[in-house]
Formats: sequence, structure tokens, C-alpha cells
Amino acid sequence: MDGLESTGVICIDKPAGFTSFDVCAVVRKTLGIKRIGHTGTLDPSATGVLPILTGRATLACDILPDTDKAYEAEIAFGYATNTLDSDGEITEKTDKLITAEAFKAAVKHFTGQITQLPPMFSAVKIGGKRLYEIARSGGEVKRQPRTAAIYSFEIIFFDEEKQTAKIAVSCSKGTYIRTLIDDISRFCGGLGTMTSLRRTRANGFTLSDTITIETLRAGDFNLSPVEKLFLSLEKIILDDKIFSIYRNGGRVHTELSDGRVRVFHNEIFIGTGNINQSELRSEKYFVI
Repeated sequence: MDGLESTGVICIDKPAGFTSFDVCAVVRKTLGIKRIGHTGTLDPSATGVLPILTGRATLACDILPDTDKAYEAEIAFGYATNTLDSDGEITEKTDKLITAEAFKAAVKHFTGQITQLPPMFSAVKIGGKRLYEIARSGGEVKRQPRTAAIYSFEIIFFDEEKQTAKIAVSCSKGTYIRTLIDDISRFCGGLGTMTSLRRTRANGFTLSDTITIETLRAGDFNLSPVEKLFLSLEKIILDDKIFSIYRNGGRVHTELSDGRVRVFHNEIFIGTGNINQSELRSEKYFVI
């Protein structure tokens, strides 16, 4: 692949055991494309939606308008680990049983704007070092709480006898589901650990948009257009004359409201722009 043909999005159903960078490496090797990126890290044990950007689509990494995510996670109650998931070492145990009623009541407390303490086993940087690097060497540092948003929280099942549950959560970028599970379990007076995590939506893509790594290697797929990352933005179409002015940095007036837009030259998606006081300026070009 080369040129414009190499620019687009491949949505991979990331398998467990692969890091997000591992998946990027597979895409790079399979397609022979040097410029590869992804829209948001998934832990190695997690699975699900991982949009991979190829070619000039990598320019979208820092301007994505839809950063909300959705996950399904399974929980085992009665213990906690140093990583807040079942891959870690058990640090606490309890005989305290959590009831479905108590958990359901706690969910209401953790829906909407919440604060979370980033886990030590995470990619957050403090003092130039990743937290997981510090944690793996046996260290721990003070972390500042961060704001997150939980838009919806569904209890798929709750087994009081086995002390297990499965949840579906829609949330803002940067939300830690394992921290959410730990916080809710402690709020109920017990302990809980995430035993599996599957991302079901990211950047406008869902599981139905994904392909497996095996399908990728077999070549049975098509690149999704970069425009799909920006469907939440209003569309503006420029004719040949106006586009020539726009491309050369000239002033383009519009009656559209202020904000970011998808910019088209006739029927071709060119990139994104910003409208400020009825004046359109370019932001990013995805077509040379």
C-alpha cells in the first residue's frame, strides 16, 4: 500500500496478551506501512475495540472529537490485588459478602462526575517515569486524583452466591475501570477485583467494526476512511474557487456556527477546520 491508499483506519479486535503497540507492529509489518498509530491504549490482558491509524490518519491522534469509551468487565469479590485486576498479586482478602442490592445502590453513587486515583500499575507519567515502571521496582509515589465521567452503568449479572458480577460502562477518556470496581467494592464494605475487560466502543467504532488479527493477515479487509473519526463534526463543502482560497491560507467566510468542522472539497473529505467569528481556518489536512 502507498500514498492515499495507505491512509485510513483499521479497527482491530485486540486479543488478550497483545499490547496496543504489539498490534501496531503487526499492522505495520502486514501492510508495509511505516506511519502507524492507535487512538487509545488497552492493557495487554484486555480485549476489544482498538482503532489503528495508518498513513496521514496518524495526524488525527491529538484532535479526535469523540474520546468516550464503553467497556464490559467481569468482577470477582472478596479480594484485592496490587494491580486491581486478576493479573496482580493478592494484597487483601475479606469474608464480607456484597449483595446485589448494595452494589446496585453504590452504582448510583458512582454515576456522573467522579474522581479517581490513577492505579500504580498504569501508564500515567510522574516525574518522567511511568507509574507501572515505579510499581514494578517496588516503589510507590503520591498521585493526584483525576476527574472522570461515568455516563451509564449497567449490571449485566450479579451472582451473590459465587460473588461475581459483570458490568457494562460508558465513560470518558482516561477512566480506569479497575479503579472504578475497586472503589465501588470498598464503598460496599468489601473488596472486588476486575477479572476481565473488553472495550466495546471507542472513537465512534464498535465491535461490529472490528476485524481479528488473523483476518488482517489474510488481507480480507478494507481501510475505513479517516472521515469516520470525525462524523460528530458538522460538514462544510467548499467549491473549487473557495477551496483554492482556503488551501492558500486566505479568509473563508461562512454562516455556520463557531466550532470544529469536517472540510470537503466538493465531495472529497480534506480534513478538519475551525470556525471562529464566521471565519474558517484549516486545522489538519488528511489529503495532500
